[in-house]
Amino acid sequence: MTAAPHIPVMLDEVLRQLAPRDGGLYIDATFGAGGYSRAILGAADCRVLGIDRDPTVRPAADALKSAYPGRFAFAFGPFSLMEEVIAEANSSGADGVVMDLGVSSMQLDEAERGFSFQQDGPLDMRMSRSGPSAADAVNTLEADELAAVFRIYGEERHAGRIARAIVAARAEAPFTRTLALAGLVSRVMPGKPQRIHPATRVFQALRIFINDELGELARGLEAAERTLRPAGRLVAVSFHSLEDRMVKTFLRARCGLEGSGSRHQPEQRPAHEPSFSLLTRKALAASEAEAASNPRARSARLRAAARTPAPAWPRAAAAHSRLPTLDRLTEALS
Repeated sequence: MTAAPHIPVMLDEVLRQLAPRDGGLYIDATFGAGGYSRAILGAADCRVLGIDRDPTVRPAADALKSAYPGRFAFAFGPFSLMEEVIAEANSSGADGVVMDLGVSSMQLDEAERGFSFQQDGPLDMRMSRSGPSAADAVNTLEADELAAVFRIYGEERHAGRIARAIVAARAEAPFTRTLALAGLVSRVMPGKPQRIHPATRVFQALRIFINDELGELARGLEAAERTLRPAGRLVAVSFHSLEDRMVKTFLRARCGLEGSGSRHQPEQRPAHEPSFSLLTRKALAASEAEAASNPRARSARLRAAARTPAPAWPRAAAAHSRLPTLDRLTEALS
């Protein structure tokens, strides 16, 4: 089966909010197939630095280097390392950062990557092709740990029931294939068939956990804050509520909009000067036409903000979590 071409989501709105200008330096923090990078390079006589932790994107990056010599560079790794990427490019900062969060359509279309239950493939889900896989998590974590992953990262109401069924089934044979796991989830889910596949939230949760997507997003937002020059723009496109909530919370705090008080509680002055100002009052959605032509765009939400001259806020301390960690999983596998 031929994979569908990758279509950049909300491209026109991304360019409108990013506003590329001649002489600027922009970071495409989730390079993928390079759709945003190519559009930015075509919109202004600027430079773009692409970042991605998926090694399979290198051919697309090499093609863009050839098409825009001296204007495009690529770095392999997580986007939370954008400060190091900027330093290696001998630049003091960036004029824009764009993030297209979550899994790409290219990764979903490749059955051997194990991101989707629409086709059978190895239960993998690793964006970087390294570290523990989804199969490792499913076959190693305790029932309460699996339930926590499904409940928090997948917002799955039946997390406990599914986790217990997985632990019971893996005692007979370990899970190695996507359809085997999806089939078990379908069998143990109560009630009538729903609009979405019963395994959707479980697969989302495993993918987020294995790739530490929310931890990477938190670190990446802070890195963008430190990297952007005054008036530089941050544009983030998210595809599920957990990502969008994190982006919204981060920007509202950095814009000084948290703790604004009420008639029962006096307004509290932010501990730090606002480091961003909102460009979008609320999340923007894809147009009806785009949502109809590109299914991935239906859940897309775009938020954007501009950097102020204020210093970046101190790095946030890592919050304690009830969830198992990748370190815990790695230790269990060793």
